[in-house]
Amino acid sequence: MKKLVYLFLALAIFSSAEGFSQGKRSLENRSFMLKGEVVDGETNMPIAKVNVEILGGQYTTTNGQGRFVISAKIGDELVIKSDDFVTVYHTIKKDDFITVRVEKAKTAAAPLVSKSSKTNEQAGFNVYLDSAKFFLKKDAQKSIEYVTKALEPKRGKSISRKENSLAFETLGDINLFWNQPDLAVDNYKQSIQNNASTDVSIKLAKAFAQNKNYQESISTFQKLLKDNLSAYQKVEVYEGLGDTYKAIGDGVKSVFNYQKALDAAKENKITPKITNLNSKIGEAYAQSGALNEAEEYFDNSLKLAKKENKQRAVSEKNKVADFYNQNREYEKEIQLREETLEELNTMGKASALEDEALTPQRQNYKIANAFVAQEKYKQAIPYLERSIAEADKKEDLIVQKDAVRKLSEIYRDIGEFDKATESYQRYVEVVDELYVKKEQEISQAARFSKEITQKQNRIASLENDRKLNESRYKLAFENQELTETNNRIQKWVIISLAVIVLLLVFAAYTQYKNVKQQKFANNILALKSLRSQMNPHFIFNALNSVNSFIAVNDERTANKYLTDFSLLMRSVLENSEEDFIPLEKEIELLELYVKLEHFRFKDKFDYKITVDENIKLNEFAIPPMLLQPYVENAVWHGLRYKEEKGLLEINFERIDSETIKISIIDDGIGRSKSKEFKTENQKKQKSKGMGNTQKRIAILNQMYKDKVDVKVDNVFDPSSHGGNEGTKVELILKKD
Repeated sequence: MKKLVYLFLALAIFSSAEGFSQGKRSLENRSFMLKGEVVDGETNMPIAKVNVEILGGQYTTTNGQGRFVISAKIGDELVIKSDDFVTVYHTIKKDDFITVRVEKAKTAAAPLVSKSSKTNEQAGFNVYLDSAKFFLKKDAQKSIEYVTKALEPKRGKSISRKENSLAFETLGDINLFWNQPDLAVDNYKQSIQNNASTDVSIKLAKAFAQNKNYQESISTFQKLLKDNLSAYQKVEVYEGLGDTYKAIGDGVKSVFNYQKALDAAKENKITPKITNLNSKIGEAYAQSGALNEAEEYFDNSLKLAKKENKQRAVSEKNKVADFYNQNREYEKEIQLREETLEELNTMGKASALEDEALTPQRQNYKIANAFVAQEKYKQAIPYLERSIAEADKKEDLIVQKDAVRKLSEIYRDIGEFDKATESYQRYVEVVDELYVKKEQEISQAARFSKEITQKQNRIASLENDRKLNESRYKLAFENQELTETNNRIQKWVIISLAVIVLLLVFAAYTQYKNVKQQKFANNILALKSLRSQMNPHFIFNALNSVNSFIAVNDERTANKYLTDFSLLMRSVLENSEEDFIPLEKEIELLELYVKLEHFRFKDKFDYKITVDENIKLNEFAIPPMLLQPYVENAVWHGLRYKEEKGLLEINFERIDSETIKISIIDDGIGRSKSKEFKTENQKKQKSKGMGNTQKRIAILNQMYKDKVDVKVDNVFDPSSHGGNEGTKVELILKKD
């Protein structure tokens, strides 16, 4: 009985939070006319004829008074841009008049040329390259722009092969830092083609590993071991091999190469590397389960890190604390994290490290987790509250979400249900805010990728021009030598024309291929976005079913229903990242879903799932969650409103070896009558699940040449079946 009371209390918490969440989402989805103005940041004067658009939505311009009106929703991203000032991206948080202040675009300062330089051109190249390195970790686009300027020919002269190599090496460094390893691999290869360099080859091997080309990485590192390496390069190569073997789970070879690197570092007194390698060997041993050996090396790395600087010491303490957590030594973990927190506070602004784990909010959250693991809930609460406060102050929604949810769970477990409800409502708010932020990040990532690709194309064009100019210079030089005989002149002219034609054909083919690849990448991104919307939509609908069922049944039946529901959720989440899954898996998922719906509406319908024995299920693949929205519509909008008991039929029929037909048939009230039961608000909105399903099918058919065909029709004449039309959905699925 006590368990049943807790179950209903937890349900009440979730229901109230869910209602709050839905109310907030309905507010965010409501369109309104946003009013605002654009003014100069220095003079405060209005600016006319400025481009104003909602990202992926409407567009307008400012009037003579700098004012604008545009249709928008909460969470949309407003883009204000003009050639006269720096583009501004503004996230809409509420329906209020906004004032956007802009800064005039500053023209790039001309590079300073040192009088001691041999030539102005050489000095200009070095300045541009230094500028690119300066902005490397701050602004990828600006950094690439400086590389582009360095590659541009000066006064009709192309840059040397060595300069070209340096430029592409810098470009590879930029792309590798901004997590574009595939581009970095191409850049480093281009650099090596122009001027072979051991350092660049080491970078290429690391880029291969980051791009998950592990065998190419290992092969490149092993070839480098045969070269005449400096002491530092030798350490880097062995360390790189250790990193790569660790990434593929080969602990023995990983430790072996790290030890080789450590021996070389000790022999040549390369202190920073000694610290790092002790830490990496500890990680490799921990990954392999050799905890005693791991602890020994982590102790070494802690002692060595303290002798370097505070930032390095803090980073190592966090790493060792993670090891203690893995080893269930929570007291040691808590002690290290407390020390880490103290040092982060004393470091102040210097604590803004690249490692996301080295923040006060994350450390407080991990300390709380360590207390929870020991069932010391009271001690965990203050740390969670500090974590939430820090995360809120620094707009760290991910940590804030985790900490608020953990706090809600603790209050629930210790019986303080009012605080648990309050915390869970706050958790739902943070989740909604995080969802909006993630959508914006996807949009910004797509824009960032597009801009980077455009700049890469510009550099590729410059490189092609350089090669073409070199070819022309060479041709002119050779033509001067071959002026003695007309036959030889004609021969070289023909060869030159052929080379030019081939270059033009190659350029056209490359451009076509790039456009095709970009289109395919955009489709993949759209599919991922739709899948990320389908899963929350399906989960919320399914949880509403669970909520309704628990409200009218006893504890035992509710537990059985929740067990089946958890199996369904596990299957859905396991397949959520896949573009296609085997048809057999989709059928299993569908059977489980229909079983749950029948369990709830067993007095409303029976069901029958028929699979043709001639279908080779392992040969067909289908996008995950493609059939479920149609079945959900059949149950919720057709059979549920039928007065007598209905029937749901799902048939998988073989048409030929390459094609199957999937039929979803119900004898419910039909689509026309179903619309009569909808509220006025529901009539204005289209089913999000069905809308996303149609978009997915359209994109898949575009990518895979009509792989899926869908047809929806009535089953009966309503006049002869008591006003019931029924609904029949037919999907034609092709193998490839």
